[in-house]
Amino acid sequence: EVFRDLGIAFGVVLILIYFLVVGWFQSFLVPLTIMIPIPLSLIGIIPGHWMFGAFFTATSMIGFIAGAGIIVRNSIILVDFIEQRLREGENLHDAVVHAGQVRFRPMLLTAAAVVVGAGVILFDPIFQGLAISLIFGEVAATLLSRFAVPLLYFLTVGKTRERELKTTNP
Repeated sequence: EVFRDLGIAFGVVLILIYFLVVGWFQSFLVPLTIMIPIPLSLIGIIPGHWMFGAFFTATSMIGFIAGAGIIVRNSIILVDFIEQRLREGENLHDAVVHAGQVRFRPMLLTAAAVVVGAGVILFDPIFQGLAISLIFGEVAATLLSRFAVPLLYFLTVGKTRERELKTTNP
């Protein structure tokens, strides 16, 4: 029952995040690019639980949900940087590459802060699942989103957004 309620809450939160990002970027495709790293965090979370011999519990799910917010924030920063560079006249390819280079350090610092903060509760029997989800999910999502978000932006919406942004901000 707890997992069902958390799953419903997570679904509602994802929908709210989607519509907030639609409002910010004035696009229905950009938010999908931004939210792609959320399931990528499972690439870290599942092996993390296996390595520690821990079950995926309700606190693990809470860690996954909390981590999703940080992941979306990092993706928004990447996409916003790309679009800012496009408005300044930079071509799409250079803007995407530049975003991956420049914004990676702040993303790493955020992930490091999460790892250190969650590391404190890593061996607590009640909160271990939360810590594992946060630590391993953030590390995986940070490393993968550095490439996935700019690449997906480039492949899916890049050319269209480049034209839109250059015509609205000549």
